[in-house]
Amino acid sequence: MASLLRRRLPRRIFIVQKKAFSSSPDEGYTARRIEKILIANRGEIACRIIRTAKRLGIRTVAVFSDADRDSLHVKSADEAVHIGPPPARLSYLSAQSIIDAAVHTGAQAIHPGYGFLSESAAFAQLCEDEGLTFIGPPASAIRDMGDKSASKRIMGAAGVPLVPGYHGNEQDIDFMKSEGEKIGYPVLIKPTHGGGGKGMRIVQSPSEFVEAFLGAQREAAASFGINTILLEKYITKPRHIEVQIFGDKFGNVLHLNERDCSVQRRHQKIIEEAPAPNIVNDFRTHLGQAAVSAAKAVGYHNAGTVEFIVDTISGQFYFMEMNTRLQVEHPVTEMIVGQDLVEWQIRVANGEPLPMNQSQVPLLGHAFEARIYAENVSKGFLPATGILHHYRPVPVSSTVRVETGVEQGDTVSMHYDPMIAKLVVWGENRAAALVKMKDCLSKFQVAGLPTNINFLQKLANHWAFENGKVETHFIEHFKDDLFVDPSNLLLANEAYDAAKFSAVLIAACVCEKERCNLKESPPGGKSSLSIWYAYPPFRVHHSARRTMELDWDNEYDSSSSKLLTFSITFQPDGNYLIETGEENSPDWEVKVAHLGNSDFRVEVDGVSRDVSLAVYSKDQTKHFHIWHGSHHHTFRQRVGLQLSADDEAQHKPSFEATSHPPGTVVAPMAGLVVKVLVKDGTNVEEGQPILVLEAMKMEHVVKAPSGGHVHGLQVTAGQQVSDGSFLFSVQDESK
Repeated sequence: MASLLRRRLPRRIFIVQKKAFSSSPDEGYTARRIEKILIANRGEIACRIIRTAKRLGIRTVAVFSDADRDSLHVKSADEAVHIGPPPARLSYLSAQSIIDAAVHTGAQAIHPGYGFLSESAAFAQLCEDEGLTFIGPPASAIRDMGDKSASKRIMGAAGVPLVPGYHGNEQDIDFMKSEGEKIGYPVLIKPTHGGGGKGMRIVQSPSEFVEAFLGAQREAAASFGINTILLEKYITKPRHIEVQIFGDKFGNVLHLNERDCSVQRRHQKIIEEAPAPNIVNDFRTHLGQAAVSAAKAVGYHNAGTVEFIVDTISGQFYFMEMNTRLQVEHPVTEMIVGQDLVEWQIRVANGEPLPMNQSQVPLLGHAFEARIYAENVSKGFLPATGILHHYRPVPVSSTVRVETGVEQGDTVSMHYDPMIAKLVVWGENRAAALVKMKDCLSKFQVAGLPTNINFLQKLANHWAFENGKVETHFIEHFKDDLFVDPSNLLLANEAYDAAKFSAVLIAACVCEKERCNLKESPPGGKSSLSIWYAYPPFRVHHSARRTMELDWDNEYDSSSSKLLTFSITFQPDGNYLIETGEENSPDWEVKVAHLGNSDFRVEVDGVSRDVSLAVYSKDQTKHFHIWHGSHHHTFRQRVGLQLSADDEAQHKPSFEATSHPPGTVVAPMAGLVVKVLVKDGTNVEEGQPILVLEAMKMEHVVKAPSGGHVHGLQVTAGQQVSDGSFLFSVQDESK
């Protein structure tokens, strides 16, 4: 009960503070209220802004490129305007196209979200010049903070702690090298503009300086169009802690506590949390005061984030940069203060004062955000593209949020950030929130492209992360724990056993779903239900049996996949007996209840568990994804041959499966083996009939794809086979 009361508190604070936002215009507010907002962004942040705007009764306008025509943010808005082709520079970075869209639709304000034009002083000024309200800080503050060298000079003058370094205009390489030696190695070379880790170089000695400096200049010029560089002392064991600040147009500025964003890959955050773990209140107070001083130094209003680097050895913190926009990770702050920061942005843009003072800002519980990306973790976290063939995020609640801009069937495009969703959880303390994040990650289902969900689970379960021992080199420092080591035979065997058990569950669930489908819609209709489809199955002196093969991509052996073969017997009691044929491998008796769609309840060895299954076909291959407990495994199966009305064409396999040796033949469809015409080991000719399948009251002959000896022919008359299941192979032993 206590936890429920604590969680409700933020909502009560939010309701009370609405009154402060609603004071009369006589107190200094503008009479004109924002009634329509254009969101100059896409994806999850556009959907996030639309959600708050709709709750406030404000109409919304989306903008979209050709690639986003059917996207979720377009469907969610009241209106949507096409602004150009997929490349961002021709659409979401086209300031004039966005201004034109706002004018055309009668929008009074533009919310830039994050990324794209959100930190463009020129765009903020253009909005002002066109009589549009820019929902963000003044152009002057964006300009001052956008130049990292200039911002550090301003911060130094305001008394905000700075990392020792050089932030001047002189860019001569010999001069810069001498400044590096004054600072002391290692030094960090960093572009004065931009972000995302682009152009950053860590230099360990003077001999590395020139090459690193020139490389940073080239990358900065390519990424941001400006190649000026600053130098800083490189902190060897840093934490990345940032403070959410907010200001109004009356000079009031406060902070909403801090976030820890230390866990990063490629200099980009993947797990954020609020408040920062393992810091004392005195440190928190000084950090917040420094952030407020930074904002006041540039006349800031609206949402902003002041980022600090914390030296874990000395305990000192230093100003790093200020992001003059709403951050990706703002939801964790919302969860611990019980406020909607997008609503704050809109109301401050309306000219209203902040709804509370610093002493009224709460700190309630703990929150985590995990960024779910389409990316290849094993290939250095390279972004991935593809179709979301199956997409089922976890259910949302007052303590679980899913910020997303995609739906099942959408394509993650090469043109934009590969983020699929942000999972945000809240708990009454860090331990409780972490338990919730682990559980939600295990239940977050994505199939169709590679993601970092499994890696996020490893991070969340790591002992150092559990204890809050985070710093920006966390992933590098614990790489042996977080990444697969092929030489670790113990873990390799455990992974194989886990995959094999998942494959057993898939086999049983697929069989049960096919049985249910056949029961509902038998071949030829219910009036002509064959005894072969009866339940329990009618057989003479034997039970119905089938064989299934699944390919598992063994992460401990990237050179090849592992073929798993199962014999499945459908028993009279409705359970499935599944055998592998492997020496010392147990047989499993599996009881399955199909709950509907992709959900099952499965019992094995007296333990009942929930299982979810996703099956889709791509590139002539059937893909299986299974989720149960904390496990998620994927398997592949080659799709069977396509049959036509032509008698000769219909009996010859049209492919040799890439996941099987040459000569392999799999079932072209789900059906019953009614005749087996040869024995295993028989020498056959190309095109010779091997067995006959029955489906839809028709017989189909499966023939040898080439001449040779038949191997692995274990199916028998009366056995049911699934589409794509292994039947036999033909090997020419003379070659």
